[in-house]
Amino acid sequence: MGNNLGVESCIKSFAMNNAMLLQDLLHIQKELNIDIGIERKEDSFIEDNYYSQFDLIHRSQAKQMSKHYELFFCLEKSIRDLVSKSIEDIENTVDWWDTARVPEQIKKDVEFRITKEVDSGVTRRSSEELDYTTFGELSQIIASNWDIFGSIFTSKKAVEKIMTSLNTLRNPIAHCSILSEDEVLRLKLTIRDWFRIME
Repeated sequence: MGNNLGVESCIKSFAMNNAMLLQDLLHIQKELNIDIGIERKEDSFIEDNYYSQFDLIHRSQAKQMSKHYELFFCLEKSIRDLVSKSIEDIENTVDWWDTARVPEQIKKDVEFRITKEVDSGVTRRSSEELDYTTFGELSQIIASNWDIFGSIFTSKKAVEKIMTSLNTLRNPIAHCSILSEDEVLRLKLTIRDWFRIME
């Protein structure tokens, strides 16, 4: 009997220590805005209640595609940051979008996309116009500002080629399709090419 109480006490102590450790890890994850693989309880509600109702094949494909999405997300954000920061530094203002640095047709197309998004009643994806541009338009902005980007990239044609490739690769990722083995390889090579033209 006494031995059972000792075991029960150890188990309770172990559970309590784990709960406290989990809370500490969740706090660190939230404070530092990093993902250390610990889910918050509120984040797991959908997964616990609905995720298992999706077909296993779709869940497996989602997991497989998530790494490609993360890679593409980081690449696209870094390209936009590079374009924005480079022009901002030359123009010496954060309001460079309204300058002659951006072709007029791109400004019109972006304005149309923003209006369409606002009119649909959803939250705007960004307050930055640059976030509404396509890869093709980003390529045009880079090409039309080669006085800035010529010192960053080795070739205007290479930038155009890589942006075209990224635009093509973006479609299956953005529209929840599976990348074939060849396209996964193409994505990796295109990312390598992107960094190579900045060497």
